[in-house]
Amino acid sequence: MYDIAVIGYGPVGMVTAALLGQAGHDVVVLERYPELYNLPRAAIFDDETMRTFDRIGIADSLLPTLHVQRNYEWRNGAGELLIEHDFATVGGQGWAEWYMMYQPHLEDALDRVVRGLPNVEVRMDSRVSALRTTNHGVDIQVDGDATAISARYVVACDGGNSFTRGHLGIDQADYGFSEPWMVCDFRLTGPADVPKARQICDPRQPISIISLGPDHHRFSFMLDSAESFSVESKSDRVWERVAGYLGQDQAELIRVATYTFRSLVAEHWRAGRVLLAGDAAHQMPPFLGQGMCSGIRDAQNVAFKLDAVLRGADEDLLDTYQTEREPHVRAVIAKGIELGRVQTVRDPVAAAERDARLIARHAANGRPEKMRFPGLGPGLRDDSPRAGHLMPQGRVESHGAEGLFDDVAGRGFVLLVDGRDGTSLDATAVELAAGLGVAVHHLTDRRFTTAGITDISGVYCRWFDEARRAAVLWRPDFYVLGTAGALSDVPALLTALASAVKPTPAPATLGDREEVRL
Repeated sequence: MYDIAVIGYGPVGMVTAALLGQAGHDVVVLERYPELYNLPRAAIFDDETMRTFDRIGIADSLLPTLHVQRNYEWRNGAGELLIEHDFATVGGQGWAEWYMMYQPHLEDALDRVVRGLPNVEVRMDSRVSALRTTNHGVDIQVDGDATAISARYVVACDGGNSFTRGHLGIDQADYGFSEPWMVCDFRLTGPADVPKARQICDPRQPISIISLGPDHHRFSFMLDSAESFSVESKSDRVWERVAGYLGQDQAELIRVATYTFRSLVAEHWRAGRVLLAGDAAHQMPPFLGQGMCSGIRDAQNVAFKLDAVLRGADEDLLDTYQTEREPHVRAVIAKGIELGRVQTVRDPVAAAERDARLIARHAANGRPEKMRFPGLGPGLRDDSPRAGHLMPQGRVESHGAEGLFDDVAGRGFVLLVDGRDGTSLDATAVELAAGLGVAVHHLTDRRFTTAGITDISGVYCRWFDEARRAAVLWRPDFYVLGTAGALSDVPALLTALASAVKPTPAPATLGDREEVRL
């Protein structure tokens, strides 16, 4: 029996398998296609996602394949600027805030990591046809295989048309925002001055233009109806559409596909030992570039909790997965719909009114907007200040090593103490933390000591000064579990963690095998 079965081998399934495999668990991946998809779908990811890729070990190898984007423009048909978002080259997570990518490059990098783990087995051409729970796990039936595959838990990352979600009978809440688009991907073969990240809000033809890394580009056109795709997708028609930006001497057309942007959230993300992640749990319009990012957040959240449960924590910990992630997902969907409705106005009069309103707002703001995302909902976090929000990452130095905090000080559960005034956590609290696998670090002032962590970039000094807290405990997914106003409060913070992740007594007997159809 495997510890985990991952259904689906796109980026979310790959990250889930990598995280759980690197944690030491036996994982099997079941993918219905015989080989990697090898065509781009997602195009963008953020600094939080890159921090996850760094944790897995692919960040440095990915960098040459990526384009770092500094802004995101929304212009009307006349070329006037309506909305502008600004992105830093070094964001709050220690990486650039916006990367443009060619998805096959990402999948190749993730695939190498997953297949390099001796405790992870990848089975391609394995279409799941049934799941059945037992009192100790899940039996999974694969087409053409008479023997069921057994795993203690299942994470279904099998996309928007998820077999698993349908098999479980889980309904979806529909936001009602659904638009057909035609996606046209190009490989650049020569110099081309093409917008890197622009939405064209033209009522005659809404267009999205984005880079897919240094060598690829995407044009997306809103369709009047899904039925028009058969005509509009013809090669000569596509080249006519992009002629103002790109010529056939500059690029090769590699893909034309139709895609209906949807806004859906599964009502339940967990059914016993089966959990949904990524598009299987939620789908969102692409206007914020957060679809894949949201799935990677799911993978981080569910992976460290499954790790704890597999090591003996109470299974109820898995219920915090949806309560934490769903409010975040719904907020991103709502913002994406808001922006989508801005772009897809087809009435010329309404579009002119929109343009006047947004041009005036942009002039009044005087500077580009920043994208802000909410923290976690209730779950494995307390109600102290900053709890549930991402912990920033900066450059630090410790014992002669210098770099990003994760690389220098390590990952997992981390307790950082503000020891700049010379104070330190007492031995009892340090021992309690060690028993929970929590790494304890002290932020210190090099004028007084050579021990601890030196904050080279000033990120942590600013965080402590603004938060006015004495210590912060964050989780393997980089979200703050809780903070302490004084060092005397740290044991209570650690005790709260212990109550969630400590092993629970095993039952005296598992009893006879009992099968329950999902």
